[in-house]
Amino acid sequence: MLDQLLQWDQDLFLFLNGLNAPFFDFLMYWISDKYIWIPFYAFLMALIIKSYKTEAILVAIFIALVVTLSDQSSVKLFKDVFERLRPCHEPALNGLVHTVYGRCGGQFGFVSSHAANAFGMAVLVTLLLKKHFWWIGWLLIPWAAVVSYSRVYLGVHYPGDIIGGALLGILCAYITYVLFRFTSHRLLLIFAKTNKS
Repeated sequence: MLDQLLQWDQDLFLFLNGLNAPFFDFLMYWISDKYIWIPFYAFLMALIIKSYKTEAILVAIFIALVVTLSDQSSVKLFKDVFERLRPCHEPALNGLVHTVYGRCGGQFGFVSSHAANAFGMAVLVTLLLKKHFWWIGWLLIPWAAVVSYSRVYLGVHYPGDIIGGALLGILCAYITYVLFRFTSHRLLLIFAKTNKS
């Protein structure tokens, strides 16, 4: 059964990776780059400051926490354990994988750290801001999906790597959100007691 799933994953990868063109090479390369999104992150931070005021620093800490948690767990609990070769490193696919600018990344690809980080941040920020901006999830989830898809286009991840990374990121987001709510509630109680005394 596992062999069949892996075969389907490989077949879907070859189909999706084969849908390439010079313009999309350039576009997907930059979509996959983390620094190109700095203005987007600044926009999200502005929304957080507007919504949370003085508590925005705490929110920023928890966003950094979810990215760290999803990034490190994707490597330590998955890539280093399963050691599934990236498609661009797979000898059986030699000559069949479309890469851009010869970039391939590290040896192992399951699960995708890009997908884990993008979905972790997208889901956490959606949970944090949905009361203030109802549309935020409609922006962030497609953003995370496009960033994740770019990794398949670039030949560095199978679709299964992306799905696994996305699920990991979503799990990390919910764990982090629960921790944020607990911490925020505790801090409010402490401040309330301090003001009374």
